[in-house]
Amino acid sequence: MLIESIAVGLLFGFALFEVTGLVAGGLVSPGYFAVYWERPWIIAAALGLAALTMLLVRAISLVTLLYGRRRFLVTVLTGFFLQWTLGAAVIGTELAQGRIDSIGYIIPGLVAHEMDRQGFGITVLMLLLLTAATRLALHLLGMLGPI
Repeated sequence: MLIESIAVGLLFGFALFEVTGLVAGGLVSPGYFAVYWERPWIIAAALGLAALTMLLVRAISLVTLLYGRRRFLVTVLTGFFLQWTLGAAVIGTELAQGRIDSIGYIIPGLVAHEMDRQGFGITVLMLLLLTAATRLALHLLGMLGPI
């Protein structure tokens, strides 16, 4: 179902970009978030890591030149490192049983990049809107069962 969710999210993300010029936290993020819709703590953790990543990259950019692909790569690597650190910190705990790291290692960095580029609020709003639309579409297509 992840593949279908990403495909639907890509279609909705493309439409959103064409109409508004906004990106919902990276092209694949709404699809991933839709899969984890019933586990909001995973979504909250990913958004928290993305916000922390954005702040760290902004702090790093105060002492070094970060722009373009370099900024994007530093953002994705920082998100990856934070996700990996969180995963390592909760191994063997009850929290780990909920698979807090299951949304992936790249998603927090992708979301953070868009937060940095177009603003925290609008990115989160568009991401949650497209996530809900993706989830609804999957239900209507019969891939998730009845609503």
